[in-house]
Amino acid sequence: MIPTATRAVIVIPARLSSQRLPRKMLLAETGLPLLQHTWIAAQQSRRASRIVVATDSAEIAAAVRAFGGESVMTSPEATSGTARIVEALDHFSDADTIINLQGDEPELSATAIDAAIDLLACCPTAGVATLVTPLRCTADLLDPAAVKAVLTPWREPDKDTAGATLGVAVPGAWRAIYFSRAAVPAARDYTDSLLASVPALYWQHVGLYAYRRSVLQAWNDLPHSRLATLESLEQLRVIEAGVPIVAGVIDHAAKGIDTPKDYAAFVARQSLTSH
Repeated sequence: MIPTATRAVIVIPARLSSQRLPRKMLLAETGLPLLQHTWIAAQQSRRASRIVVATDSAEIAAAVRAFGGESVMTSPEATSGTARIVEALDHFSDADTIINLQGDEPELSATAIDAAIDLLACCPTAGVATLVTPLRCTADLLDPAAVKAVLTPWREPDKDTAGATLGVAVPGAWRAIYFSRAAVPAARDYTDSLLASVPALYWQHVGLYAYRRSVLQAWNDLPHSRLATLESLEQLRVIEAGVPIVAGVIDHAAKGIDTPKDYAAFVARQSLTSH
């Protein structure tokens, strides 16, 4: 049963500078800024009560005001989207669950956002919830840009069974034990047929996070992670710090907007859906 008292806020970290796609948050070939598309998708969430853009740009803040959204200003020195959210925590002091939704994920569904919120509520020992999708394509398996997740079934302690060590499995929940840009888990005798395994052996990470407030409050005190630096994956810092991450499964990953080619494809898809 999902607790009804969860107070969730979606925070969209958004910076103006972007090396591969300059000013991408404000690109508006569809008639709307890219950031507004993400905002509109987030508005469909049934589990979040508020949406806030955390930005270091007065220009982005002005654009958010123009489409009727709410923003808070943060420092240009923030090293990541999560660090930007941590800086803004006092602006949503009543929230116990904070969702990190990247502004360049306009096609991530509200259903997926709600799934992460509900998963965190259903798994009390988890500090963070995220999402994965089965990885079925060899090209994605070998692509460093497609982050892979290594998972095991999630179990919660069985309070009714004294001395129980395995705990109780939570249907649909997985424990993330590692993330990598490499093709993991590495099969000694690999064949493409392994990609068809049910349940999946290979998972692609979907970069949405639902955090318990306590995890973000302790964020700046988490120890440095050599693995996070090595792989350039911030979530490994959480794992190395011993914070349990629970993962839920969605059917497919939304396409994030990182390059001019990504944005052109998004514009084309929007044109098709509007006719």
